Amino acid sequence: MKFPVDAPLKRVITALQSLGFQIVREREHIAMRRMNPDGTTTPLLTLPNHANLKGSTLRAICTQAQIPREEFLRAYEQG
Repeated sequence: MKFPVDAPLKRVITALQSLGFQIVREREHIAMRRMNPDGTTTPLLTLPNHANLKGSTLRAICTQAQIPREEFLRAYEQG
C-alpha cells in the first residue's frame, strides 16, 4: 500500500486520532500528542494546516510519531 498523493487533512487527523493522538494546538500548524499505555507521551507531532498533505509529508509525520506505515494506512483507510 502506498501513501496517498494528496491526502485531505481532516482524514489524516481522523486517522491519527484513531491511533490515540489528540490535538493540543491548531494555528498555521496543528500540534498533536499521544499518551502511551505506559504513561509516557509521544513527542509532539506537528502537521502543516493545509487542505491536503503530500505523501512525503505523511511519511515524515509517521516517522516523527514512530507510527509504522501499515498501521497509519489501515487507520487512514477506515477514515
